[in-house]
Amino acid sequence: MERCAWAGPEPIYRDYHDTEWGVPEYDSRALWEKLVLDGFQAGLSWITILKKRDNFRKAFAGFDPNVIAEWGEPEVTRLLADPGIIRHRGKIEATITNARAWQTFESQGGFDRFLWDRVGGRPIQNRWATKAEVPASTPLSEAISKDLKRAGFRFCGPTIVYAFMQATGLVNDHVLTCHRHAEVARLGWLRTPASRDPADGAPGAAP
Repeated sequence: MERCAWAGPEPIYRDYHDTEWGVPEYDSRALWEKLVLDGFQAGLSWITILKKRDNFRKAFAGFDPNVIAEWGEPEVTRLLADPGIIRHRGKIEATITNARAWQTFESQGGFDRFLWDRVGGRPIQNRWATKAEVPASTPLSEAISKDLKRAGFRFCGPTIVYAFMQATGLVNDHVLTCHRHAEVARLGWLRTPASRDPADGAPGAAP
């Protein structure tokens, strides 16, 4: 079975590639969680974060930005003592700041809508033949990075943002020979971020 070259031999990495990476994500909170985790990845490998993801979720209250936005120094101190996560003060403090920035986006129409509007509501479908063709960043990721920073986000440079876009299906960067390319492309046409619960306007769950 052909996979993207970055999906190494470890089962946890292959499972992530085969079930999550590139699948369009429309849930605002889940999108925020992934961006935060990609920020923690800066200077590290994604598999390091992946192996600690459950620990992160426990330490960060299930990545509920409305809870985290109320945190301060006591929580930072607690997290700096937690061996199950990446104990980096700047990244921990940025998570709190990013939670508050997320709340601002939510009050203005939704973090999900901000992101999906940048790609016209549909995933960008790339057709790369090899890993060497896949860019580390793009003009669009640079523009989104600038907008996020203006809104108060931290640890969201163009490379981090592009990795985030790949992972959450804003762009399909599975190479053509990968068995997931066609399926991820199909998922991108099943629904749009406009599919929201009419009862409360909340984003629907990811497909």
